[in-house]
Amino acid sequence: MSELVKVCVDAMGGDNSPGEIVKGAIEAVNESGAVMVYLVGQETAINAELSKYTYPADRVKIVNAEEIIDPNEPPVLAVRKKKDSSIVVGLNMVRNGECDAFLSAGSTGAVLVGGQVIVGRIKGVERPPLAPLIPTTEGMSLLIDCGANVDARAGHLVQFAKMGSIYMENIIDIKNPRVALVNIGAEEEKGNALVKETYPLLKACPDINFVGSIEARDIPAGHADVVVCEAFVGNVVLKMYEGVADALIKTIKKGLMSSLKSKIGALLIKPALKKTLKGFSLEDYGGAPLLGLNGLVIKTHGSAKSVEVKNSVLQAITFKQQNINGKITEKINEPD
Repeated sequence: MSELVKVCVDAMGGDNSPGEIVKGAIEAVNESGAVMVYLVGQETAINAELSKYTYPADRVKIVNAEEIIDPNEPPVLAVRKKKDSSIVVGLNMVRNGECDAFLSAGSTGAVLVGGQVIVGRIKGVERPPLAPLIPTTEGMSLLIDCGANVDARAGHLVQFAKMGSIYMENIIDIKNPRVALVNIGAEEEKGNALVKETYPLLKACPDINFVGSIEARDIPAGHADVVVCEAFVGNVVLKMYEGVADALIKTIKKGLMSSLKSKIGALLIKPALKKTLKGFSLEDYGGAPLLGLNGLVIKTHGSAKSVEVKNSVLQAITFKQQNINGKITEKINEPD
């Protein structure tokens, strides 16, 4: 039997903790025999949730941590002061080699700061990007960066493209993934100063499949597998994605319930519609990895339910088994 992948889960982070977090972690353990989960947080609260489930007890451990970092706290100060918080304790477990991955739905700022300060960057990586998978009509794309580096430089975006390509090729099994740079037009001369500086660097990069610029409207159509941008643009794209998806679903439901005839039609199309809409649910893709660290750190939505937590744990298994960090280290440190 191969060695178990050890995933540390912040049981106290997020709007739905510890209930949905513990539930998702247990669902992952029951689905995969390749993982051991460490639930970090207040032991009494975690035990109360665990009592609701049946699971292999030898693959679920509790690590007590009494403090909780609130999303409204200054991240740097919180990470420095709250040494017994579930986030800091969990990140230290990754740093010390006790776990392969850390997963949290808690404070994004604390996870990003702690990931870089506690876990540390891979040698050669200048800025670790946050990279969620987003649904498209062709399957899925990787949006990189969506929240970690608001003021990135051109060289950082080139590294994002390389790390994103490795992730998509090894995790999603897309060979020679298409890389595109978010822009306001397809022409090479368009864009702000950062985009204009980055474009020729990506074009000249021999180890990525650069296909040029991509406009925001073409992202959902799946015109690229790796969508590269700095975090300000990426976060706007992601939040717009989520907002439009939510608005469309509500509008469709409202229309289907507007008359007796539409209600009858809704009953007929319900199975197909449910399946179609499920393909555009972000929670089915797991969390966003902070790529380029010395261990895997995954950030899920603050409102994450059990299905997103479960898929994030399973995502961590594949990440470890495919040696993504080893491949990133090799690629980033290749001579130009």
